[in-house]
Amino acid sequence: MSLRTFVNTHRFWVLVLIVSISGFSQGMLLPLISAIFERDGVSSTLNGLSATALYIGTLFVSPFMEAPLRRFGYKPTIIAGGIFVILSLLSFPLWKSVAFWFFLRLMIGIGDHALHFSTQTWVTSSSPKERLGRNISIYGLSVGVGFAVGPLFVPLVDIYEGLPFIVSAVLSFLAWSLVFMLHNGFPEVMAGEVEQGRFIPRVKATVAVSFIAFLGPFGFGFLESSLNSMFPVYALRIGIPLAMVSMIIPAFSVGGILTQVPLGILSDKIGRKRVMLVALGGGSVAFAGAGMMGSNAIGILIMFFIGGLFTGSIFSLGISYMSDLTPKALLPTGNLLCGIFFSLGSLTGPILGGLYLEIQQSFSYLILFALFLGTLFVITLVGAREKQLAG
Repeated sequence: MSLRTFVNTHRFWVLVLIVSISGFSQGMLLPLISAIFERDGVSSTLNGLSATALYIGTLFVSPFMEAPLRRFGYKPTIIAGGIFVILSLLSFPLWKSVAFWFFLRLMIGIGDHALHFSTQTWVTSSSPKERLGRNISIYGLSVGVGFAVGPLFVPLVDIYEGLPFIVSAVLSFLAWSLVFMLHNGFPEVMAGEVEQGRFIPRVKATVAVSFIAFLGPFGFGFLESSLNSMFPVYALRIGIPLAMVSMIIPAFSVGGILTQVPLGILSDKIGRKRVMLVALGGGSVAFAGAGMMGSNAIGILIMFFIGGLFTGSIFSLGISYMSDLTPKALLPTGNLLCGIFFSLGSLTGPILGGLYLEIQQSFSYLILFALFLGTLFVITLVGAREKQLAG
C-alpha cells in the first residue's frame, strides 16, 4: 500500500492530527504571549485585548468561508489555512511589538478558522449517523490534547524567546504536509430557496433550529481563551510561579481528555441536552471551588482538573447536537456558526477577564467562570424545557 493510499484510507485520522496541532499552537500562543507581555509590563487590559486578535480574525473571515469551501472543496481550504498559520508563526521572532503581534494573531485566527471549518465540516458531513457522536468526540479530544500539550512548551521562552514559535511552526508544517496526499471532497449539493440564498438567510434558518447547540462552543471558547490568556496574569500576580501555571492550565484540558469520548457516547444514549446540563452545572461548582483556594496552586490545579472533567467536552457536545438538529445541506453553515459562537466566547473571555482584573480585587478571578457557567446552565435548562413544550 502506497503512502498516498494509506493517508486517504485513514483520512479521518489525518484530519484529527491536523486539528490537534492547531489546538497545540493556540494552547501555546495564548499563555506564551500573555506571559511575555506581563513580563514586559503591558497592562492586563491591553494584554486581554491583544489575545482577542485570534478570534477577531475568525469572525472577520467567517462570512466569506462557505462560498470558497463549496466551490474549491475541503483540501484547498485546509492548505490555504495552513499557509497563513505557518508563515505567521515564523514571523513572531522577527519583531516584538504589541501591534505587530496583534496582526500576526489576526492572520493565525483566519488560518485556524479555515483549518477548523474545513475539517469539522468534512467530519460531520461524512460520518455515519451511528458513529457521529464518537467521531465528533474524538475530534474534540484531539483539540483538547493539543491545548493540554501547548502550554507545556511555554518555558522554552526562557531558552530563546522565539523558540516556542519555531517549534509550533515546524509541527504545523509536518501535519499540514499530509493534506497534499488527500483526495479532495465537497459539501453536499444544496437545494431549496433557503439553502441557495445568501449568507444571512442561511444563518437565520440554522439558528432557528440549532441555537441551543451553539452555547457549547460559545462556553468552551470563553473558558479556553480566558484560562489560557488571562489566568497566567492573575496567577503571577498572586505569587504562583510560571512553571506551576504551565501545569495548572493543562490540568483543565487533561480532565476534558479523560471524559471527552465517554461523554460523547453517553450523549448518544441519553441525549445531548442532559449531558450538557451536567457538564455546565459540574463545571460551575468546580470553578467556584477553585475561587476559594486563594493562592493554593495545588488546590487550584485539582479544581481545574475537575472543571475539565465536566466542561472540557462542551465544544464537541455542541457540534454533535448541532449536527443532530441541522439539515445536512445546511451543515456547512452550522459548522461555520459553531466557529463564530466559539470566537464570540473567545473574544468575550479575555476582555471581561482583563477588565475584571483591573477593577476587582476583593473576589477571585476564578469566580467569573463559575458565574458564567451557571448562567449557561440556566439558559440551557430553559431552552430544553421550551423545546420539549414546542415538541
